[in-house]
Amino acid sequence: MKQSYALKIDAYSHIVPPKYRETLYKVAPEMHDQQILACPPLYDLDARFRIMDKYEPIRQVLTLGRIPVEHVAGPAKAAELARIADDEMAELILKYPDRFVGALATLAMNNMDAALQETDRTIQDLGFKGVYLHTPVDEKPLDLPEFMPLYEKMSHYDLPIVIHPMRKPSHPDYMTEDVSKYWIFSLFGWPFDTTSAMARLVCSGIMEQYPNLKIVTHHLGGMVPFYAERIKQFTELMEQGRNGGQGLGLKKEAIDYYKMFYADTAIYGNPSALMCGYTFFGADHLLFGADFPLGCVEQGDRNYRQTIDAIKHMDITEAERKMIYEDNARSLMRLPL
Repeated sequence: MKQSYALKIDAYSHIVPPKYRETLYKVAPEMHDQQILACPPLYDLDARFRIMDKYEPIRQVLTLGRIPVEHVAGPAKAAELARIADDEMAELILKYPDRFVGALATLAMNNMDAALQETDRTIQDLGFKGVYLHTPVDEKPLDLPEFMPLYEKMSHYDLPIVIHPMRKPSHPDYMTEDVSKYWIFSLFGWPFDTTSAMARLVCSGIMEQYPNLKIVTHHLGGMVPFYAERIKQFTELMEQGRNGGQGLGLKKEAIDYYKMFYADTAIYGNPSALMCGYTFFGADHLLFGADFPLGCVEQGDRNYRQTIDAIKHMDITEAERKMIYEDNARSLMRLPL
């Protein structure tokens, strides 16, 4: 007997559509073989739909999977790759409206003029529901002045920026080494990079400068919910000028700006950890996401199953569960459902 589920909107589901995949393979064949082939639901729609059918009704907001375009190509080619990916995701939404309810734009972040043009094109012409970028951006932090025009633009659009960590295996965990061992770069490095990006956006004053900016963080906001009190204490020390600090000059306490972020549920289960995120961000700032179809064996099914099971066992009301599964994504992305 098929199990019954409530409607869920996967707020950013990774995909590598076929035309983009073919172009990427020509540009960076080693990335294709290492990062894409091992996960068929990334590029095989039949494999993807078989998993989705197990949890019907479920709808996905599409994002490009695996490799940032700026990691594999120079400014001009990266902009071309982004455009190909965005056009193809738009085609998939039109072709499968019962599967895909929106997409987040891929941007060539090593070509800011092109990135800004693509933001306008995808939102105005293709009806995209936000933009998707990685942190770091070619090893650069997100609070650099070169990225400010994007924040201003997205603040005016009142649509989200979804950030995804992308620390490389070549990023060592210790300065005496050359590479990361034991997958630490991803296992712990990616949540840390999410946390670092949030700290830079807060402490640089960007979240204060753009109070309408809506940023969705991966892996439940990284370390932030768990270390909320530590964040408060250390930012208080900075404001006092301790250890040579000059203070942040923010109008409110730093922790208040951290609470402006949204967070997804992609921690692969664990009701207690989800409750920590719920306590910090609030039910209205949590979005259903499972890192589909990445990060697990069984081709994506395990993450959906464990995430849904964990949300089921959270100590929250049914109205709040519905907010996480559906309402927050509808509101944040203005989804046509």
